[in-house]
Amino acid sequence: MFVKILKDFLIYLSVERGLSQNTVEAYSRDIGLFQKLLTSKNKGLDSFSKADILDFLNDVKDKGYSTTSICRFISSLRGICRYMIIEKIIKEDPSENLQTPKKWERLPKALSLEDVISLLDSRTDNATFLRDTAMLEILYSSGLRVSELVSLKLNNLNLEAGFLRIMGKGSKERLVPINSRALDKIKKYTKELRPAILKKKQSDYLFVTNRGSAMTRQRFWQTIKKYGKQIGIDLSPHTLRHSFATHLLEGGADLRSVQKMLGHSDISTTQIYTKVSTDRIKKVYTEHHPRA
Repeated sequence: MFVKILKDFLIYLSVERGLSQNTVEAYSRDIGLFQKLLTSKNKGLDSFSKADILDFLNDVKDKGYSTTSICRFISSLRGICRYMIIEKIIKEDPSENLQTPKKWERLPKALSLEDVISLLDSRTDNATFLRDTAMLEILYSSGLRVSELVSLKLNNLNLEAGFLRIMGKGSKERLVPINSRALDKIKKYTKELRPAILKKKQSDYLFVTNRGSAMTRQRFWQTIKKYGKQIGIDLSPHTLRHSFATHLLEGGADLRSVQKMLGHSDISTTQIYTKVSTDRIKKVYTEHHPRA
């Protein structure tokens, strides 16, 4: 019963709701984890209660899962509960009125402008340096998710107009501006390195590996960690996305514009960056005002 419900639910997410493969896989993992708890109680997806959800959330919290992960678990469980209500598998929603922990209990980490400059100006003898530095420039220039970055295709670029066409979460398309520095890096990479990497192979993807395939998220994660370590900072792809948003708001950008560039469906998700900027202002004030 569990396998059929989960399989049908994942098809529903992909086909009817148009969610990306990465999102569907995340739902599958989350619900699979929940099912392990239900199995220990001799229950299934068609017979659990709100108390079972709370037991699960307490369990993952005790195991050290982050607040962000727990919020995602709740979202996944709410999703499958709504689906089972629609399909009349269950009559009452056990996730109804479930309180969500504050998603941004821990504020996203943004680099200082000095650290960003150090990162983007760093040099290595790596054979793939032109590709790697172009990817880093795009992340900070346009605030893409890493999945969006590695999925970029040549026809997503409009180098003359200076923007990228991005297919984001939920198959929603958006246009994102890209700065001249990133454009120069892309042009240099596509002219000097990309043909050498591909040799005589063909690929629609902008960023490719020696096998001629698209760069994977895992591979790029390893790459960005290496560049961060080189300048002494703990770096992840999301760090540059956070930095992009935070620095825009600190520079006076309006929240709606930043929301559109990040591809957030809900502006409340974008509002966290105003809190980050406020905290930075308070820190500067405390450190430098003589009577603070």
